Amino acid sequence: MSQRNTPRRDGRGRGFENSERLRELLTRLDAEGSDAWRTDSEAAALMRHAADKYAALARKHGLDPWEAAAAAFEAMRTASVRRADDPWAVITRAVQITCIAENRANGLLCSVHQARRPRYSSFHDAERFSDRENPLTDYHPAFRAEPFTDDDEDDTDEVEASGATGVESAVEDTIALLCWYRWEPELARAAIECICARLAESVSRAGAYESLRRDRHARALLDIPAPSWYRLLRIVLGSPDASLTGTNASRGVLLRLLIGESLRHLLSDIDLAVAVTVAAPGVMRGRP
Repeated sequence: MSQRNTPRRDGRGRGFENSERLRELLTRLDAEGSDAWRTDSEAAALMRHAADKYAALARKHGLDPWEAAAAAFEAMRTASVRRADDPWAVITRAVQITCIAENRANGLLCSVHQARRPRYSSFHDAERFSDRENPLTDYHPAFRAEPFTDDDEDDTDEVEASGATGVESAVEDTIALLCWYRWEPELARAAIECICARLAESVSRAGAYESLRRDRHARALLDIPAPSWYRLLRIVLGSPDASLTGTNASRGVLLRLLIGESLRHLLSDIDLAVAVTVAAPGVMRGRP
């Protein structure tokens, strides 16, 4: 910036740092109307001075000096600044508040107006989960799905030994079990085939359970009420409740059949009989 355009800060010349001189200038600009800020040479010099004056404050908050100058401009146009004992003190405070709000708005990904409010500014800056060192499941239980296989590692070995024939037999026995307890045959087959297809695509029963529990499209295609669908998933794949770990309820019907339990044995399970009967869509809809 040339010496000719550089504002004097010692009270001489334009003397923008002199409070009374600044008050006179702001009063004159206000009286001449908004066009005066566009055409007046002193107004232009004042804004260059403000950009230089608040450059360090702007950089502290990650902003451009002219963003701070814009905040100063908004403050200079108010009557409270013209009436203040020290206009620069009021302007400086206004610029500081605006810079803080701008910085918080950039971090929170919201508007400056919202960032000025404590209800929003109290939050931490937005960040990607991928940028954190800890896994996503550490932050909320909703992101966590406990594995079903922790209860009995021997179950996996027995399932692998059963082969494809055992899987087909387990699927058919599961369908037969549902039909025995008032499920319509076509619906029972479609539901079990849907569950098995998702299970084949997933890395674990836990993954298949969570995927199917959230899949409204699959449930809509099957035309199964939500309560019946959630109960069926727990019956077939096992309950994710940690307190049931190691029990038949945790293993689910498919796994129990695959590890050697017979359909006759499952039919004698009173708790399972009640669960399957209650889950039947006809019962959920009030069928006698």
